[in-house]
This record gives sequence, C-alpha cells and structure tokens, in this order.
Amino acid sequence: MAMDPAALSTHIPSLRRYARALTGDPQRADDLVQDTLERALRKGSLWRAGSDLRAWLFTLMHNLRVNDLRADKGLAFPGDEDLPEIPSPPTQQDRLAVRDLDRALARLPVEQREVLLLVGLEDLSYGEAAKVLGVPIGTIMSRLSRGRERLRALLEGGPAAESLRVVK
Repeated sequence: MAMDPAALSTHIPSLRRYARALTGDPQRADDLVQDTLERALRKGSLWRAGSDLRAWLFTLMHNLRVNDLRADKGLAFPGDEDLPEIPSPPTQQDRLAVRDLDRALARLPVEQREVLLLVGLEDLSYGEAAKVLGVPIGTIMSRLSRGRERLRALLEGGPAAESLRVVK
C-alpha cells in the first residue's frame, strides 16, 4: 500500500519540533525532517496500516539521526544556536529560561535527551518511545529518570550539575 502524503503532512509540526530540539540547529533539523519524510515515502510499504504512523516516523527520524551521528563523529550539540520558534513574542525572562533549558538539554547525554524529548515534548507513551528508540520500556524509564534528575541539577546550577557522570 502506498504511503498517503496527506497523512504524513499532519505529523510535520511534531517532527520539526523534535528534530529542532534534538539537533539544536534549525537547518540540520529541516534536513532531518526532509530526509525522514523522503524515507517514509520510499519505504511506505514497510509501514503497517493501522499502526501508529507518528511513532513510525519518529523511529525513522531516530535511525536517520543515529546514522548521521555515526557518519560525523565530531558532531557537537550546540547550546548557543537559534532557539526554536515560539508562537507568541517572549519576554526577556522567557527567552532566558528557554535559552537555559536549551543549553541544559544540549549537555545531556544523547540517550537521555532523546527520551526526555519524546516523552516530555512529543507526549509519547513509554511504550511508544521504547519502540521508536528500539529499547525496553525499563530502559526508557531509567533514562527518563536520570535525564530529569540531571536536567534539574543543570538548571539549578548546583554542585550536582558538575558531579553527574554517565554510567554505562
């Protein structure tokens, strides 16, 4: 069955939002969304009708992002790039809060950042996030817990922010 472009277009805003938060770079994010949509159209026969199209698209995006990271080992996640677009004009305090959150997210390990963005920003369930990332639900829960803890510490700027480390 061919992929319906109209069905894909309804998910573009959430794909853009996730890609921008994931990459920290509007141009890379747009490229990632375009690559995701292109792959979805080419591989549409792999999508099972009746399954969650949004989760499938996030899975495609995640896999493309992983491939990009493997190809570009020196890729940094800048915290000082343009902030995501906000629908109403922000106050200076709002801009500072968003900037601080963006910088703190950029300092998280990619595994924690992905889970925080999928669950917190895109409102995916733990099960959906587990499917997107190809890991067990327990891994999602632990990454989310550690990510929230580290994000909180980074935003508070306390001593824990510098003492946290990745345990493998």
